Amino acid sequence: MIIRKQFFFFILVGLFCALIDILSAKMLVHFGVYYSIAVTVGFLLGLLANYILHAKVTFRAASSRATVMKFGVVVAINYAFTLLLTYLSVQFSGDFLGGKLLSLPVVAVNGFLLSRYWVFK
Repeated sequence: MIIRKQFFFFILVGLFCALIDILSAKMLVHFGVYYSIAVTVGFLLGLLANYILHAKVTFRAASSRATVMKFGVVVAINYAFTLLLTYLSVQFSGDFLGGKLLSLPVVAVNGFLLSRYWVFK
């Protein structure tokens, strides 16, 4: 029951942060920012909200240097995957959004498992 509730909150927080991420990146691309820079800025804004909300709401854990470092490792893995898919999407369709959307479910499951059992344990 606790895992289901945590996963539910994890997904809600993730959706909210994905919205921050995607809307920021899309807006920046609209205003002429190169897609890889826009994706990076959107990712970082979503990331900040993600760490704060998961630490305080989803896992109710105290922030520490160790959790920040572990969270950073998870982010690096998910970031590389996201950039790869957005790059491929731009190459095939001319837009990053398809790759970004495709990366979200895989990043969500990976992020939850690593956060629950490693970052915020």
